Amino acid sequence: MAFNITSGRIPGAKKIVIYGPEGIGKSTLASQFPDPVFIDTEDSTKDMNVKRLDKPSSWQMLLDEVRFIRDNPTLCKTLVLDTADWAEQMEIDDLLKTNQKNGIEDFGYGKGYTYSAERFGKLLNLLTEVSERGVHIVMTAHAQLRKVELPEEMGAYDHWEMKTSKKVAPLIREWADAVLFLNYKVNVINIDNQGAAKGKNKAQGGRRVIHTNHTPFWDAKNRYGMPDELPLEYDSIAPLFADQPLPVTLPIEKEAEPPKPQPKSQPASAPAPAPKADKKDEKKTGTPVAESKPVIPEGFQEMRRYEETPFPDEKNEYKEPDPRIPKALRDLMIADKIDEWEIQHVASARGYMTADTKVADYPDDFLKGWCIGFWPQLKAAIMDMRNKMEIEYK
Repeated sequence: MAFNITSGRIPGAKKIVIYGPEGIGKSTLASQFPDPVFIDTEDSTKDMNVKRLDKPSSWQMLLDEVRFIRDNPTLCKTLVLDTADWAEQMEIDDLLKTNQKNGIEDFGYGKGYTYSAERFGKLLNLLTEVSERGVHIVMTAHAQLRKVELPEEMGAYDHWEMKTSKKVAPLIREWADAVLFLNYKVNVINIDNQGAAKGKNKAQGGRRVIHTNHTPFWDAKNRYGMPDELPLEYDSIAPLFADQPLPVTLPIEKEAEPPKPQPKSQPASAPAPAPKADKKDEKKTGTPVAESKPVIPEGFQEMRRYEETPFPDEKNEYKEPDPRIPKALRDLMIADKIDEWEIQHVASARGYMTADTKVADYPDDFLKGWCIGFWPQLKAAIMDMRNKMEIEYK
């Protein structure tokens, strides 16, 4: 029997998983994929202008909606399942009801989760059939922190992963072409000129990014050679859906900046800065030199390069919090030089508030009972977060 041998990239629909903490923008990102239709299991798109199927009221209805798109692939270019963890809970509820069980553990040690994973695998098979009809698949999921225990001499660390069961999460990771972790990136700077290792450091930032590759701190993967980190915007990954490769790095080309305004005492005819000046010349003459800017390769013009915000000057004063925050909490924040986004990050990581809820908008009982009442513990959590970010990003 003879077989054909082919070569080259094979264009086709993509299977993408995007997960992250609450409020990070998973559904918003998914809504920007080509012509999406949502299967919204948790009403996360109710305030968004998107196309959606009826909210599934049962596991069987969810499967039937996926089959409907499979059999009518011209209705959309992307099918979004939002979210995987809520879909899994619907599957577990149906499993318990079908077998007249009160809880997943009633099946016996580990058996219930095994049965559940087998049933969830059928959903993944259906979604694969949809992708084979030319429809992209996007599956969103919430993220959770899990403590990873290592041998005693190594300690332990926090690891981000999908908020699904331990048997379903590996199935989703293997099924997907890319697992993208959405989170906030934090910059840690040294503020006492003693160095990051020994001196006093401060965490600043909170920008949203997409992590595309696995690290000890989060699950992620991709089959497209994507950069490790991208800005959280659809333009970052748009080339994937035009079957264009994502470069690992962007080439840099020297390009002169426009001349800066001249001092009043300097004649108007003073020459503009030389575009190719050396950094040493800048120190001697004070003349600014050309800065490096990214050049987007052909076929990738839609990507906007992630530009790092320069570290602030160490002499910059601490910016006081929103005046709407109760004075008792503001005084504590100012005394300990705590930023608002740091409180938001800890509160969202604990699952108390969404990440985009401002501190000033927290309920009064939460502000008094948790933020102020447990200030020493909250401060300790923030300091621990700063230390971890220093290790991760220095």
